[in-house]
Amino acid sequence: MSALPSPQAEIRVLVVDDSAFMRRTLERMINALPGAMVVGTANDGVEAVQRALELRPDVITMDVEMPRMDGVRAVGEIMQVVPTPVVMLSTLTSEGAETTIRALEAGAVDAVAKPSGLSHELVSVRDQLTGAILRAKQTRVQRRRPRPVPVPLPPSSRGPATGAPATSLLVIGSSTGGPPALTEVVPRLPGDLSAGVIVVQHMPPGFTAALARRLDSLSPLQVREAAEGDAVTAGVVLVAPGDHHLTVTRDRRVHLDQRPALHGVRPAVDLTLDSVAELYGRRAVVAILTGMGRDGGAGCAKVEQAGGQVIVQDEATSVVYGMPRVAREMTKNSREAPIERIADTALSALSIRR
Repeated sequence: MSALPSPQAEIRVLVVDDSAFMRRTLERMINALPGAMVVGTANDGVEAVQRALELRPDVITMDVEMPRMDGVRAVGEIMQVVPTPVVMLSTLTSEGAETTIRALEAGAVDAVAKPSGLSHELVSVRDQLTGAILRAKQTRVQRRRPRPVPVPLPPSSRGPATGAPATSLLVIGSSTGGPPALTEVVPRLPGDLSAGVIVVQHMPPGFTAALARRLDSLSPLQVREAAEGDAVTAGVVLVAPGDHHLTVTRDRRVHLDQRPALHGVRPAVDLTLDSVAELYGRRAVVAILTGMGRDGGAGCAKVEQAGGQVIVQDEATSVVYGMPRVAREMTKNSREAPIERIADTALSALSIRR
């Protein structure tokens, strides 16, 4: 995920989990973080909403599967009655990851893999959780009205992938707040899109595959997690896998690697755009959505210098106006649009580049 901000003041955290052992484990982790303290715990979603109203914490860590009210419903309730940044903790099973994606759609701002109790995993999760809490404190969440749950499309509505090499390319970069933003953008792209699409979302490994499946179920385009050697083809959306940088080779194929993180993240949008600017030039379009940090800014400048176009999400609809702001500042002719207009703006830019 994005590079870590420094805590400016004490972060008050509410821990929600139906396991007493996990609540104690998380409480120890969080209280050991300088500038953070656990102000309360809850053992299910119903109690989480009540405690959030009573304690008004800065950040909530939320389990996914709980009795009475699960994490997805609890996030939805909290975003309506007491909007608070929520970090989801989930098992990396397929079901757990997919439920976490729905929680992010409901308004949660980040996700971390749940520790199993093994000492080496606890260290890794502690570091991820620390970063997620610090980022969450910097986010802006607003009261949400209940929204219709996105309904998966029937298979018959999907556009057939032609397998033709993509002569133009749309790259979408996002971080904190990205999954719900992506569900506003990718499903609005038409099934007969003649361009290829690459999505670079800052997420831990395991969650990007679930994100790809969710977007695939909602979109007329085929969406899948990218694999080494995948061809970049028209009408197919490839999602960069967590913990791997994604670049495009000269023969228009995906290359994945685990070079050191850039801007504290892997995958990094900037590295993807470095290759895209060189290969696609004026036939490249970039959309930078909500996210913390500066990843994507330098790459957007390179794409623009090569003749491509840059679009950024506006501040009003961004959970964090970090990546879009930096991309706007580092380019000369980027266009800004609210999230509901990003897809149309990108399609307009792609049609100009045909």
